[in-house]
Parts: sequence; structure tokens; C-alpha cells
Amino acid sequence: MADTVVETPHAPAGHHALAKPHHRDVQGGAARAAVFGMSDGLLTNISLILGVVGATPNSAFVRLAGLAGLVAGAFSMAAGEYVSVSAQSELLQRELDLERRELERHPEAETRELATVFERRGVEHADALRLAQAVMADPEVALEVHAREELGVRPGKTGSPWQAAAASFVTFAIGALIPLVPWFFTGGSLAVSLSIALGVVSVVAVGWTVALFTDRSPARTALRQLLFATVAATVAFAVGRAVGVTTTI
Repeated sequence: MADTVVETPHAPAGHHALAKPHHRDVQGGAARAAVFGMSDGLLTNISLILGVVGATPNSAFVRLAGLAGLVAGAFSMAAGEYVSVSAQSELLQRELDLERRELERHPEAETRELATVFERRGVEHADALRLAQAVMADPEVALEVHAREELGVRPGKTGSPWQAAAASFVTFAIGALIPLVPWFFTGGSLAVSLSIALGVVSVVAVGWTVALFTDRSPARTALRQLLFATVAATVAFAVGRAVGVTTTI
């Protein structure tokens, strides 16, 4: 669709200005990857740290395990996001190419198809046909409208694999580092308590932030995040305690 235009109070008569979009771009993949990266980094490393603590209180070993989890997890998340977004982008691009060919080969059929879509939305038949013909007059507009109606995407907005990978890598590393920080300065029960405290605050903050972006209940979303983290960390600690490995470095 063409961009919406609005009259501006300071513009000369007959002149228009493009309206600023009031929706966030949620198809790029970077925002989703950042949220998942931070959440996974926190969840993974607090669980890993408590799992190791359950087996051995050795601070050096906890630091080593935490750093290994940070590096391995960050690269794994980045690679996974790159492959995922690349596959999705390539699939959508293939569908867009198919739609573009159909528009070139069968413009009449595509016009009728688009008119039918408009009719289903309450537009009268004659008006729907005229609107469809107007849209089909511009190949790029026609492709964008058909892609939106049939695929639910915009051409050129299929996501950047590199952005998603970078966002995932950085935010996972940050999330994984938070519960590990106390172990660089102290050890024992104090480090465990600080890791748990930092993990709880960070998990709640992530849940609260997600709720603000999605217009959901902040308290409910934060508690949900905290519940998942608590279950994972508890299970990891129980497994570590059951294994009971004593390691000396």
C-alpha cells in the first residue's frame, strides 16, 4: 500500500507529508533475538552455576564453567539465530519471487483475486475491482499488497540474519555474565547468594521489559519468567548435588 499522507499545519495548501509510522518493526528478527538472548543467557548460566555449586563449592571451577557456558552459549545462540532467520528469509523470498512471476504472467487473475480479498473486507464489488485495478497498475505496490494479504509480510522486511545473530550473541553474553560476576570477587555462600539475587532481579527486569513492549501485565510476565528460572535452577542444583562430584583445580 502507498504510505499514508496527512496535511501538516505549516505546509502550503495541497502539500502533504508522510505520516510517521506508529507501529514498531517486529519482522526484522533482531528484537526477538535480543529478548531471547538475554533471557536464555540468564536462565542458562544461573542454572549452570547452581548446578556446579551443587556438585562442588570450588570457586575457580564455577568461574571456569560459567565462562565456558557464556562463550559456548553465545556462539550457539548466534549460529542458531543466523540459520533460523536465513532460512525464514530465503523461504519468504522464494514465495515473493513466485508471487512476482504470477503477477507478471497472470495479471487478470491476480486482479480478480485481489478484488475478492477487498470484497471479503466489506468493499462493494465494483469498488473492489476498481481498487484492485489501481493497485495492479504499479507492479511494486501490487507485489507489496499481495504479499501482505497472502503471506503476511512486506517485501524487504524479511529480516537480517546478521542483525539477529549479533543481537543474540551480545545479549546472551550479557545475560550469562550477570550471575557470574560475584564469582570474580568472592566465593562460597556469599557468591551463591549474590548470583541468585542478581539472577532474580535480572529475570524479573527482563520479564517486566517484555511486558511493556507487548502491552501485557508486567507482574504476570515477570512472575512467569521468574518461575521458569526458578524451576530450571532448582533442577540443575539438585542434579549437581546428586552427582556430588568434588573437583580440585
